[in-house]
Amino acid sequence: MSGIRAVVVDPDAPNRLALARVEEPSPTPSEVLVRVEAVSLNRGEVRRAESNEPGFRPGWDLAGTVERAAAGSGPPEGSRVVGFLPSGAWAELAAVPTDAVAELPEGVSFEEAATLPVAGLTALYALEEGGNLLGRSVLVTGASGGAGQFGVQLARVAGARVVGLVRREEHVGLVEEAGAHEVVVDGSGAAAREQGPYHLVLESVGGEVLGNALSTLATGGTCVSFGVSAAAETTFDARTLYLTGGARLYGFILFHEVLAKPASGGLDRLARMVAQGGLRPRIEVEAPWTEVGEVAGRLIERGYTGKAVLRVGGV
Repeated sequence: MSGIRAVVVDPDAPNRLALARVEEPSPTPSEVLVRVEAVSLNRGEVRRAESNEPGFRPGWDLAGTVERAAAGSGPPEGSRVVGFLPSGAWAELAAVPTDAVAELPEGVSFEEAATLPVAGLTALYALEEGGNLLGRSVLVTGASGGAGQFGVQLARVAGARVVGLVRREEHVGLVEEAGAHEVVVDGSGAAAREQGPYHLVLESVGGEVLGNALSTLATGGTCVSFGVSAAAETTFDARTLYLTGGARLYGFILFHEVLAKPASGGLDRLARMVAQGGLRPRIEVEAPWTEVGEVAGRLIERGYTGKAVLRVGGV
């Protein structure tokens, strides 16, 4: 069968993910055709694979080389790029809109670049909800995860006092290494209140942690909720929230954010920070994409921190 190889949902494969032959993409005039070299995994897309129909093609993050340029805009043929898609990024070839792709500076590897789209853009755009962070206090929950570690680093670069929240003592060191001034170990998040109040909270855990995070906000503070890795439902003290004055809860989903702030701009900023040494992607797992099912299983089971990157190609 002709075409290209891509990761698809297969109910009979480990964690419902396997390689299969699919039709080669046909880019529109506003899309570049990218020969994909590396991709990374995110919890959301792996969770979607558990319920998507057979044949669905997951994948958000990719890095590779432009094989065919768009008509009159975007990176030229031969450019090394990083890109973001709503689905289908885990493939040998991908058609990527020019407003969702950015050229890579020298010195940034495909593997490093592949970690940036979802985790990096989420951290970057979520932090912007806090405005000027210089001298402000920022709490990052789930600080040992991919977006969490980017959030800690970017908040530190922005001049904030950064507190990281983790559930396991063994994760303290890596969050400190990312730049946190303080690291709190607590499954409920209540202990983080001692280091507050906070001008901004990046919250990805949900459940009890979200409820407690809302009570740590300073006057005019913002809690950005972008994940529910622990639980989707929460309770909180509404009286404490409104008496704080100007405190708000902001629901964040990257696919909405990029409508107003295209991914291309954010990816360019992140890639340049990596090239300059101001941002360090933490790649915990690196494997061939033939192992996508096994690596996805480890992600769901919290078998590693940081990011997992798969190399595309080979047997």
